[in-house]
Amino acid sequence: MMPHIAGTTRLYALVGDPLKTAKSPELLNRLFIEQREDAACVPFIVKGEALPAFAAGARAMGNLSGMLVTMPHKQRMMAFVDELHPTALQVGALNVIRCNEDGRWVGAIFDGLGCVLGMQWEGNDPANKSVLLVGAGGAGRAIAFAVASAGARILMISDVDAHRAEDLARSVAKATGCSTQAGPPDPHGFEIVINATPMGMNPNDAMPIDPKRLAPDCTVVDIINSPEPTPLCRAAQARGCRTQNGRPMHQGQAVHALRFLGFDYRPDGRPQLDGALLAVSG
Repeated sequence: MMPHIAGTTRLYALVGDPLKTAKSPELLNRLFIEQREDAACVPFIVKGEALPAFAAGARAMGNLSGMLVTMPHKQRMMAFVDELHPTALQVGALNVIRCNEDGRWVGAIFDGLGCVLGMQWEGNDPANKSVLLVGAGGAGRAIAFAVASAGARILMISDVDAHRAEDLARSVAKATGCSTQAGPPDPHGFEIVINATPMGMNPNDAMPIDPKRLAPDCTVVDIINSPEPTPLCRAAQARGCRTQNGRPMHQGQAVHALRFLGFDYRPDGRPQLDGALLAVSG
């Protein structure tokens, strides 16, 4: 069942390429129906070279109230907003834009906060844990700051671009005080391993880590949400590891992003956020 579309309907866009596995339009439209909101979410496949033209056209839409931004536009879209939320300033990327009534666009990113919230829901809190994070792109950057801020004891960041990993490690250490460094994607000795790369979405992808180096008491978090289970989670389970797929992160991210856009959302079976966490995404 789709919401009724009228001249008063506020529109929310999901912007990215590709969008084949995107769940956001379904989630938002269901929420709008349940809360009797005169709103609808529509996916827009936008190629990289077309982003400036899309942003210019979107500015002309008087009933566009917000956008969710996914790969590959999380960093480039920063150039088209008027204001950056502290999360976006820290990470250097955004994944949600609030289009205010005065015409100003405000960009934020909740990949990191959503990942940590999902981990806490699943009993995988990174506080006081040694964590290996593989991937220092848009999502990886957000997760690095959030995991460090959540109290990780040690954070190792690995990326195919060693300079990018080193730059992120320095920034995280300076901003949070967490013991953070860059290094190889070797999971041996870590209590939590997080895959923040897209590796595993395609059938012929290589593993982001060598699963044979996983200890049975390690927890593996894979942020991709398709296939289910991911190749990494299957391999980790075979080693006796506790695993977490991308669903809790995406639920946590949705809680923060929708709060930022002015909606209250709580996934079924999840506890309500406390006031301190809600203030972060305000």
